[in-house]
Amino acid sequence: MKILGKVSYKGTKYQGWQRQSDSPTIEGTIENILSRILNVPTIIAGSGRTDAGVHARGQYFHFEVKNNIDLSKLKYACNRLLPSDIHIISLTPVDDSFHARFSAVEKHYSYTLFIGENDPFTNDFAYHFLRLLDVQLFLQALKLFEGTHCFQDFTSKEKDDRHFIRTVHVQFAINGSSIRVDFYGDGFMKYMIRYMIGCAIAIGEKREKMEFIPSHLQEAKQREIIRYKAPSVGLVLEDVKY
Repeated sequence: MKILGKVSYKGTKYQGWQRQSDSPTIEGTIENILSRILNVPTIIAGSGRTDAGVHARGQYFHFEVKNNIDLSKLKYACNRLLPSDIHIISLTPVDDSFHARFSAVEKHYSYTLFIGENDPFTNDFAYHFLRLLDVQLFLQALKLFEGTHCFQDFTSKEKDDRHFIRTVHVQFAINGSSIRVDFYGDGFMKYMIRYMIGCAIAIGEKREKMEFIPSHLQEAKQREIIRYKAPSVGLVLEDVKY
């Protein structure tokens, strides 16, 4: 029996999603709890990896069990034993052909930038930017990522079977000192969103010209990973569509 789980978490205390032998991770924590409840070593497969400090409102994973079980009781037991910064939202049976990563058709991330003085009530979920920023230039730069492009310069991933080509849609909303940017795409590579935000900030600070982004989205060029990367603190995996 294959089960699809949906989980939310606050990533502040964790070294990302992927299990590590010597550091706390989201994947490792969930696996330990499931193995304890099911009384058998249990491995989960996530829809993707989030970096250290990144949060999620809608991360997905799948795992298999040998026998039919009461998923409502399993969910309850998991949430009783998991730390308070990780919460299982749902457990649903899926077809054997389903894969949490490869069956995904769209991912939705958000990044929040807070301009102004430090706010202790938001600094775990937003990048507090204390320097001068031309917000209109910042937003204008982000719109340049719209569409289908080669993002080889916006990821540290060494190789990619899709030739670093991704399709991205960008939305944003301003609420007082807070700027939230929403990214929708058919896939995001390692550090890709953080590089995009960092690059847009560099333009908003007038350290780079607007032409900087199109020049790094060209497929027929030598790869040159940009040096601007925003911190992980403002990044949230909002949802995955299947």
